[in-house]
Amino acid sequence: MILLSNDDGFNADGIQILWRELAKVYDVMIVAPEVEQSAMGHAITLSAPLRVREVKEEGCLIGYAVNGTPADCIKVATTVLLEETPELVISGINLGGNLGTCAIYSGTVSAATEAAIMGIPAIAVSLNTFVNPDFSASAEFIRNLIPQILKRGLPAGVALNVNVPAVPKSELKGVAITRQGKSRVIETFDKRIDPRNNVYYWLAGEMRFDEVDEDADCRRVADNYISITPVQFDLTRHEFLTELKSWNLSLE
Repeated sequence: MILLSNDDGFNADGIQILWRELAKVYDVMIVAPEVEQSAMGHAITLSAPLRVREVKEEGCLIGYAVNGTPADCIKVATTVLLEETPELVISGINLGGNLGTCAIYSGTVSAATEAAIMGIPAIAVSLNTFVNPDFSASAEFIRNLIPQILKRGLPAGVALNVNVPAVPKSELKGVAITRQGKSRVIETFDKRIDPRNNVYYWLAGEMRFDEVDEDADCRRVADNYISITPVQFDLTRHEFLTELKSWNLSLE
């Protein structure tokens, strides 16, 4: 069984199209947020109950909508809702790329890394556009990727972050194995006044793609390659451990 989740919400086009594509071949269940939870990162709900709603189509159960975060969805799915541990978790298809440092904020990526924490192979997949999305090529690519993951597996603690250029399939140049880029959103805040004359700020900004390294996810997607980046939840900078141990550190 394959578990689908996302951060765009249960009824988002991306996850629904992916479900229809995969359901042709696999036993698929959706456990996704009731409403959009974009940029939630790896947040989990501690101060409120999680409410779960069954979703049926033509009388058949297709999944559960949860009033929580993407990470919540993976936790409650694997712990309570599903009778068996899924063979694979797929998060997406997200509307908008999760490239560079955006992967840190992404609820889509966090659903996949939550599965990796639980020892379940996982993929996050995003289409790099917010305008007139066509999810068909992304869904087809993921369907073709699944057999390799089920056969080969993934290293412990590792998920795959897949980003697909928003171009017709005929314009895709191939698949690139990449590292997470360093490109980030350059934030701006739109200052506004509410009806009671109070000032508030609305976060805006745009992604700055300044990668020159061809191994970076941002660069390869910009060149019309599907990018696959292995990501992990271990944040330790291992090569710095030895030097840090050499510091003269004490309690006094």
